[in-house]
Amino acid sequence: MLNLHHLRLFRAVARNGTLTGAARWLNLSQSALSTQLRALEASLGHDLFERRGRGLVLTEAGRIALDHAEAIFRTADDLTATLRETGRARRVLRVGAQATLSRNFQMLFLRPLIGRADVEIVLRSGSQAEMLRGLEALSLDVVLVNHAPMRDAANHWLVHRLAQQPVSLIGSPARVGQGRDLAQLLRSEPLVLPSLDSSIRAGFDALAARLSITPLIAAEADDMAMLRLLAREDAGLAVIPPIVVRDELDAGLLVEAAQLGEIGEGFYAVTLQRRFPNPLLAPLLEAPIP
Repeated sequence: MLNLHHLRLFRAVARNGTLTGAARWLNLSQSALSTQLRALEASLGHDLFERRGRGLVLTEAGRIALDHAEAIFRTADDLTATLRETGRARRVLRVGAQATLSRNFQMLFLRPLIGRADVEIVLRSGSQAEMLRGLEALSLDVVLVNHAPMRDAANHWLVHRLAQQPVSLIGSPARVGQGRDLAQLLRSEPLVLPSLDSSIRAGFDALAARLSITPLIAAEADDMAMLRLLAREDAGLAVIPPIVVRDELDAGLLVEAAQLGEIGEGFYAVTLQRRFPNPLLAPLLEAPIP
């Protein structure tokens, strides 16, 4: 039978790349670690490493074994994390969000759980890569992003499309004024734009090129909260999803000058294939986002 202790030692060596470093980290003698690795190789019937210089490199069989080892220990961690919650009066949902994601959208996603006495919501934000690492490490239950991450055979992400929001040209009532169409507004007013690496900006730049317009850029930012503040400060007309400035639109502080119908922003929830998923999550993924 497969010895999980040997498998855990193998994973440590594969991550470290040397017997010496892994033995020091595991607090084992190098000879004891080497003996147990040989026992694992004998049980599997394949060499898992080949020596290159002073380091160890995974063989093809070793790479396959490491993939399976990661899956095994991920499932074990998942089981432990889930069963530790059993019997508790309050359940915890750990949510990661891409730092540039609209706070209004995050609140709409979480609204069914907000205020529940039996639920604690833990929110984290950062880059998409940081949040996905948290998901892989089981420190997060779900990650909210505005562009879907690439999937391949090495990850087990599930990407749920939650909503597709329109994008509009939005500004103060005085700046928007009356009687000007979209092209006139884009030619005459300074603009507040998302940064060049966003899908919204790519769509806007294509629109401006079709209209033969060279926009006057007052500001650009990769953070929706900053775009919202710039629009409120009347820095220019903002190219932004209305959901980001919903409160300001409702209060009349900002108005929608025109919809950019061909441009939209997607919102996605990324989860991990888990044997014991957080039960708080499924209703949120199924609920429509207004």
